[in-house]
Amino acid sequence: MVRIEGTDGEIEVYETTELYGEKGRFRVLQFSGDAIQGALDLNRPQRVVFEYPRAIIHLMEHNAPLFHAAYIIGHGIGTLPGYFADREIRVAEASAEVLALSRSRFGYSRDNVTVGDGRTLLEGEPDRRYDYIVLDAFTAAGTPVHLVSQEFFALFCAKLHPRGAILLNLMGRGGRDQLIGAVHTTLGGAFPYVEAFALPADGPGDVRNVIMMGSMRPIAYLARQLAGFVPFTPAPGYVLRD
Repeated sequence: MVRIEGTDGEIEVYETTELYGEKGRFRVLQFSGDAIQGALDLNRPQRVVFEYPRAIIHLMEHNAPLFHAAYIIGHGIGTLPGYFADREIRVAEASAEVLALSRSRFGYSRDNVTVGDGRTLLEGEPDRRYDYIVLDAFTAAGTPVHLVSQEFFALFCAKLHPRGAILLNLMGRGGRDQLIGAVHTTLGGAFPYVEAFALPADGPGDVRNVIMMGSMRPIAYLARQLAGFVPFTPAPGYVLRD
């Protein structure tokens, strides 16, 4: 096990023979508590382990199979930029410690990650450059609110190609979650087409991954390719502002 003190708290890397009920050999990156940020299947290193990046990959490939450029806020172990190694991918990562661990413990080797606040770094990118912007940024407290505000979504729109889209990986309690409803409402004010997807939960209070996609054109997907995520409509919420 490796345990270091990062910018937002303790970061651990450890190996286990069981992950969420699956037997095997896994190396895991985890924030303080039980906030797992990424996992590597040591028996099949190219495999995308978790459901949410598999669902995001499907949405990206299905809606723009020949997309050229994407900007990702939140690096983790580098699952998404590693998968799209043949595309132009730029990544913002707030934690230098996370980036160092992704290189030393998870084999990330691309030279396309800049350490810093994702919002500040995105402001410096050229307008209308990206086909996709992906928000996959977490601290120990969850998704930073300044990355899901009305003003930040306006910045997203400026940096996207006119037919581009954004994808958000969030954590919440599904349709009755107040923050999820607020993000969905705020996103709907910036994009004419918005879809939300969540993993099934045992009870309404269970926290799970929620994916949202905002686009300038209708959003298509194949349900069987969403890695268990199902579409849902969050309750209307308030608009998040800086």
